[in-house]
Amino acid sequence: MKIGLTHTGNPEKHQFYVDWLKANEEIEIVKLSAEDRNLEELNSCDGLVLSGGIDIHPRFYGNSTTNYTGAPEVFNEARDEFEMAAFQLAQENNLPVLGICRGMQLINVIHKGSMLQDLGLTLKPVHIGNPDKSHDVKIKPGTILADIVKNETTAINSAHHQAIDKLGAGLMINAVSADGVIEGIERKETAGKPFLLAIQWHPERMFRFGLENSAGSMAIRQRFIEEVKKSINENH
Repeated sequence: MKIGLTHTGNPEKHQFYVDWLKANEEIEIVKLSAEDRNLEELNSCDGLVLSGGIDIHPRFYGNSTTNYTGAPEVFNEARDEFEMAAFQLAQENNLPVLGICRGMQLINVIHKGSMLQDLGLTLKPVHIGNPDKSHDVKIKPGTILADIVKNETTAINSAHHQAIDKLGAGLMINAVSADGVIEGIERKETAGKPFLLAIQWHPERMFRFGLENSAGSMAIRQRFIEEVKKSINENH
C-alpha cells in the first residue's frame, strides 16, 4: 500500500504524519510537493492525504486581501496549485482522500468555498496554541465522521487561525466546535465517488495530549486505511 502525503514544509511535522499513517503496518508514504515536482508519483499511490501548513493564497477563494491579521509574509502559491492538481488527480484515479487542517480548507476552496481569513480575538484563543489547543467538537449525526467516532462529541486538538466561511458546493459539515467553527466536512452525496473526509484538527499530533488512541485520531486513521484497502481491491 502506498499513500501520497503532501509536504507541510516542516520536516518534523511531516514525520508526525508519516508515523501516524504507518502505525505498525507495512505502508509506504510518498512525499508529494511542488518543490519535488513529483505529481505523477500520485499515479502509483492508493490514497492521498492533504496535510496542514501555510494559509492558502486568497486569490484562490476570490479574495484580494493578503495583509490580514496572521497572514504569512510570503504565500506559497506553487504549493496551492500543486495540491489542487493532486486532489483532482486523486479524484480521477478514484483514490480515497483525507484532508487535515489546511487540507480541509483546500478541499473547501477547490469546491468554490471561501475562508474566514482570521478568527479574531474572540475565537482565536480557543483554536490556536503552541503546540496546540485541545477542546471538544460536536459530531453531526448521519455523517461518515459520526460512523467513525461513534459518539456525539470527541476531544480534538487544533492550531489554526483561519476557518471555513462559505461552505463549498457538494460538501456538508460533519463537526463543529462549541463556538460554531466548522471542524470537519465531507461529501453530501457519496454514491459512485471515492471516500472523502476532511477535518480541521491534527490527529497525527494528538499524542501530545495523550489522545493518540482516541476516536478523533486512531479511529480516523483506521477508517482511512480501510477505505484505501477497499479501493485497492475494487480497482484491481
